[in-house]
Amino acid sequence: MTTFPLPITTERLLLRLFTPGDLDDLSAYQGLPEVARYLYRQPLTREQCVESLTRRAAGSAWAEDGDDLVLAVCPLGEAKVVGEVVLKLASARARQAEIGWVLNPAYAGRGYATEAARATAGLAFAALGVHRLFARLDVLNTRSVGVCERLGMRREAHLVENDLDEARWGSEYVYATLAREWQADRA
Repeated sequence: MTTFPLPITTERLLLRLFTPGDLDDLSAYQGLPEVARYLYRQPLTREQCVESLTRRAAGSAWAEDGDDLVLAVCPLGEAKVVGEVVLKLASARARQAEIGWVLNPAYAGRGYATEAARATAGLAFAALGVHRLFARLDVLNTRSVGVCERLGMRREAHLVENDLDEARWGSEYVYATLAREWQADRA
């Protein structure tokens, strides 16, 4: 099992594993329709958040395809969770990982998603040995498009009507960056 160098502290944020005490904050945003629409699912109930929190609080391995690491995004010095960032091991052999983020809309527009994603990408490349990091997002999710572009990721694909939720067909963008590109951008 991989040991993650946690928590991660940025200029304004603390990224850490979830704890059982995070239930109210987690359900406050995971239960919102405007959050769920970009995740191609229904809003989570409080009971579903309890199940999710139990898994998240246990941490994760980082060895097999599908393993993930989900971190709570907390403003420094505050005992609240305003969102989450996730790394999912898409291919252990090819050292590829998917990054994603979800932020409580009440905290949008403050740069938290970009700051948390940048720190998590740094973890992926420096500590976990990822070769290629990618993000998949709904093309209507303009805030996440902005996060990818601020991170210096390139748009590699536009998948048209490739996913279906209960109400609509969704199209996705795929953004990515390679470890060597990430390092060059930071130099």
